[in-house]
Order: sequence, then C-alpha cells, then structure tokens
Amino acid sequence: MSALHGAEDAYIALGANLGQPLETLRWAASQVARLGELHGVSQLYRTTPVGGPPRQPDYLNAALWLRTDLPPLELLSALHDIEARAGRERRERWEARVLDLDLIVYGNRVEVGPSLTLPHPRAWERAFVLAPLADLQSVMAHPLTGETVGEALARADQSGLWAERADWLPSS
Repeated sequence: MSALHGAEDAYIALGANLGQPLETLRWAASQVARLGELHGVSQLYRTTPVGGPPRQPDYLNAALWLRTDLPPLELLSALHDIEARAGRERRERWEARVLDLDLIVYGNRVEVGPSLTLPHPRAWERAFVLAPLADLQSVMAHPLTGETVGEALARADQSGLWAERADWLPSS
C-alpha cells in the first residue's frame, strides 16, 4: 500500500511456540504487512513461557510497526483471522500456541471494551513484549502513565529473555 490517508501507527506483538515458530512468524509478518505499510521489524527474541500450563516450549517473540488506515477493531479482527489461518485454536488462557498476534498500541488511543483494550493491558509489564517494542520505539510513552517503553523494560524482569537474531525476517 502507499500513502495511507488517515493512517495510524499500530504496534503488534508476535509470538509462537508450537510447530515451526520461526517460519510461522515470518509468514505472519508477511500477512500483517498486507494490512498497511510496514515501518519496522524488531529483533527476534526467545522467551520462557509466562503463566499458562507447565512444560511449554520456549516462545519466539517479535514486534512489528505498521502504519494502517484500518480502524482498531478491524485491525484486531484481521489479526485474529491471520492467527486462525495459521491454525490457532483458543482453548485455554496462556496455552502454547502456533501463533499469537496482539495489538499493543494504536496511535494514542485509549480504549477499554469487551473486544479491545488499548494499549494492551499487560504490555508495559512484560519483557517479552517490551524488548521487541523497544527495538522499534523505546521512547514511546504509555498514553495514561507516561512511562516509556524503555523505562518499563528497565524495570521489568528480563530473566528468561534472550535476543535470538536481528535478521529473522528476510527482506522482500
């Protein structure tokens, strides 16, 4: 897409720990890129699972910066569609998954609703979301607290988080 009228910056967290996570994340990034203009891709991180059932494999996590003219709920719906096409089934909270796409931030929007909460309610608490976001926009501030991504990452528990690779997404 080119020169999107009325576009907003959206930050999307990607995670996977079942099947072929790297290939799945690469495919998912290509699908997300079709929803607007991709402006940034974080490094890839390996993380131990947080919460959920025991004995899950490690996750691969990343983040994308997308400029899109889709409204937030339409973007979230498109992300859920990508998850479903990858084979994601929602059975148990924080279970292992073939793909997880979370809309973390959409412009400066603050929303609390049954289908969508912006910014993502736990994003500023989780190193596996904050580290990839910091690669893209470490000075981005939470619209309610003013705390930057970099500040939140500095106070977050980073045990179980390793930078895996910067070149995980082949250039097109």
